[in-house]
Amino acid sequence: VQPFLPHWLAQPKLVQKCIKDNLFPIGDVPGLHPRLLKKLQVNGIESFFPVQAEVIPAILQSASNGYLLGQGGYRPRDICVSAPTGSGKTLAFVIPIVQVLLDRVVCQVRALVVLPTKELAQQVSKVFNIYTDGTGLKVVLITGQKSFAKEQEMLVQKKVTGYCSLADIIVATPGRLTDHISQTPGFNLTQLRFLIIDEADRMIDDMHQNCLNQIVKAAFRVENDSGSNMLFQRTKPGPITAASSCYPQIPLQKLLFSATLTQDPEKLQQLDLFQPRLFTSVYSEKKTLGDGTETDQDTNKKYTLPEGLSQCYVPCDLNSKPLLLLHFMLTMKFTRVLCFTNSREASHRLFLLLRAFGGVPVAEFSSLLPPNERQRTIKEFEQGKIQLLISTDATARGIDVKAVNYVINYDAPQFIRTYIHRVGRTARAGKVGVAFSFVLRIQERRFLRMLKDAGIQDIKKHPVKGNSLKPLVQRYEEALCKLEKTVK
Repeated sequence: VQPFLPHWLAQPKLVQKCIKDNLFPIGDVPGLHPRLLKKLQVNGIESFFPVQAEVIPAILQSASNGYLLGQGGYRPRDICVSAPTGSGKTLAFVIPIVQVLLDRVVCQVRALVVLPTKELAQQVSKVFNIYTDGTGLKVVLITGQKSFAKEQEMLVQKKVTGYCSLADIIVATPGRLTDHISQTPGFNLTQLRFLIIDEADRMIDDMHQNCLNQIVKAAFRVENDSGSNMLFQRTKPGPITAASSCYPQIPLQKLLFSATLTQDPEKLQQLDLFQPRLFTSVYSEKKTLGDGTETDQDTNKKYTLPEGLSQCYVPCDLNSKPLLLLHFMLTMKFTRVLCFTNSREASHRLFLLLRAFGGVPVAEFSSLLPPNERQRTIKEFEQGKIQLLISTDATARGIDVKAVNYVINYDAPQFIRTYIHRVGRTARAGKVGVAFSFVLRIQERRFLRMLKDAGIQDIKKHPVKGNSLKPLVQRYEEALCKLEKTVK
């Protein structure tokens, strides 16, 4: 049976893949506010990436009549964006949202960004703060890093006349957000205009589904006490009738962003999207052959990887993995390496072993570390004080670690999405980078099959001869003895 794709999935708006050749001067994007143009220039941004040049005008257009009404009085269409890691998705929603809200009068929660991890949320709120600076718009970050009561103080204020909102834009992680929806008096999403879901596929897969339902429910909650506000009361969208169109309603528009947006209509159905538009740089290109016939090159490409990424895999056995890593760091003199393991225990053991071996400035990064230590580690890595950062998949998603030259998959990833997100930590924003995967001989067939199924053909085999590891063996065995004592 041929799977039937809805029209918007089957006929998306294609976005150029190659960033470098398709930069778009910021002055050429229609409808950008002069104030934001100035801000962009101050921050050294002279041109937009392809994704930004397509998505920013689309969001601005959907709010061209101000945020209270969709275009022509209609409800604006939802927007999905699927583009590789490091292609500039964050700015693609920050700029238009700040612009649309510039002329708001009353402070109400009008934009809500939901992200799967604290680091991502911090990263996004930083970008929002840069562009809202001096505009009077208030951005609040709620990720559970401050106490619940403290976050409540940041969100709402109780006055004689009732509660008033202290946030225009909220950046949040799912768990903490649902707590505030259910437990913070006066916290109100009935004026919400934009709901942005970043890393959307993970949000669907992790079944934060319930979180999305709660947000939508809160957005259409009827406040009985405020009779005066009945004019802008929202009702659940339904068929347009004479009665439903006689008073304006703030539309709720969903914007989904991901590097690996699911193509499964059934999953997307759960998000209850309204006439969505898909912008994607994940597509196959038709190549014309010499005799004039067209061939679908890479038809089965499900995911695109950054343009400047080279991929290699190293067949090895279990015992030689630590030696291989040392070989790359000490003999091949690799710098700024981000190394992924499949578990926190594995990453901790490897960290201790390398520290005992000596000679490699190394640190570990996992969800066990307190947030301030995580930030310090990333900072030191970016400054070059740490050359090897050993991490779990906690950092694989969306975290923008600057200047990663190499990604090493110390443990081969189990799933294609994990692979895409890990290797996407390098070669960001049009730069180059290399990804190495250590693959056990029994995993080799499955690993290559997984990549082939996803349309990734250009991975090279990079065998390392046993002789080149020999000089390291003696010191390695001494390090193992040292480690054994430490562990005991």
